[in-house]
Amino acid sequence: MVNKYSVARATEEEAGEVVSIWEVLGRRWSLLILKNLCTTKVIRFNEFKKLLSGISSTVLADRLLELVREGLVSKKIYPQIPPKVEYSLTIRAKELGVILRELGKWASRWKVPRITTNTKTTSTARSAS
Repeated sequence: MVNKYSVARATEEEAGEVVSIWEVLGRRWSLLILKNLCTTKVIRFNEFKKLLSGISSTVLADRLLELVREGLVSKKIYPQIPPKVEYSLTIRAKELGVILRELGKWASRWKVPRITTNTKTTSTARSAS
C-alpha cells in the first residue's frame, strides 16, 4: 500500500537525483560535449578542441572526466605511441539525448522574444543632445 509519506519520500529522492545529475550537466560545456557526441559516434580530444572553440584543454579534460565518471561518456585508450584516446556516448547518454531533444523542443515552443536595446542608436542620440 502506498501512503503519502512514501510518495513524498520517493519524490524527494527523485528530486535529489535530478539535482545530482544537473550538477554535472549544468556545468559549462557539458551539454555541448554531449551534443557533439550525439552527432558523431566517436570523437578524439583534439577534434573536440576544434569543435568547441573557446574551451581550454584543462576544462575539456575536466568535463570529459566528469562525464566518464557519471557513466555518460565512454573513454577508450589504445595502447600505442603516441596514445590514441576516443570518446563516445554510453547507452545511458543516448537515452538522455532523447530527453534533451524534447527539452529543446519545449524551449523552442515556449521561447519568449527578447527585448534588445540598440546601443548604437542610444549612444548616438546621447552624443547628439
